[in-house]
Amino acid sequence: MTSLYFGTGYAAVFLGVILFLLWLRDRSRLDRAPFPENMRLLRGPGESLRRRLIELDEKIENAILIGLVIPLLALGAALFLAGRVSGWTGPAVLVVGAVAFAVLIVVQARRVIAWIDRRRNTRLGLFGERIVAEHLEPLKISGHRVFHDVPAGDPPAGATAAPFNIDHVVVGPAGVFAIETKTRRKGRARVGFMAHEIIYDGRALAYPWGEDKHGLEQALRQAEWLAVFLERQLGRAVPVQPLLVFPGWMILRKGRGPVNVLNPKELPSAIACGGATPVLDAAMIDLVARQLESRCRDVEL
Repeated sequence: MTSLYFGTGYAAVFLGVILFLLWLRDRSRLDRAPFPENMRLLRGPGESLRRRLIELDEKIENAILIGLVIPLLALGAALFLAGRVSGWTGPAVLVVGAVAFAVLIVVQARRVIAWIDRRRNTRLGLFGERIVAEHLEPLKISGHRVFHDVPAGDPPAGATAAPFNIDHVVVGPAGVFAIETKTRRKGRARVGFMAHEIIYDGRALAYPWGEDKHGLEQALRQAEWLAVFLERQLGRAVPVQPLLVFPGWMILRKGRGPVNVLNPKELPSAIACGGATPVLDAAMIDLVARQLESRCRDVEL
């Protein structure tokens, strides 16, 4: 019993010292950074997801530490109390301690698994946004301005709205494009459907396993918000076209709707002005880009 008390106390003190030393090291490194304290970088592809991955990593580490220490403390407390009582109370305390030990382990284990599953989904989404960003890169050669993970959701006065991010925004002669990326795993296909195809009829999306309108509605809402924001900032209407992109999927279009649904490889041709009459001139492209850059330049060390 004495060895259990010692082991529990040692584990708690050791973990506490490690966490304190890590905090001191991170703080000292920030103090010695070679960059100005107020330096801000533009957001990269999936910046919000990258930050979420960091938060999930911290939650997983904390859950593992709690899962190691708290059950041991509960069991140690039960053994301590059981050694100081007599009669049937001692075994009862031990049973309660053992049950608490098992329950705490199961609860923490499930929490860790849930965080790990969420991290895998977040990492998949981040990878999808980076794929889209790579296919947008060639547009810069022709003068297009590309922004990633644009913070959005500012509500009008007196209204309430949750903040969100527009995965990618492209500004060019053909106008402004608000791009929503959906990275979905492939599932078991229904009869008559291909496992790698998404069918778009202009109103809904038919996946191999079912239908929904979620991505379409989200892309449309984001484009509408961006159009209102730019008009409010610039004093004139700016056309914003919503695009919904599915990395790794083939899109079978059987109709036209307010949202254009694409594979990332189709983005350059869908966005380039081609022989059409430009909607925005160079001066207006620069004005819109400045507004977006001011929102996206918030990445700090």
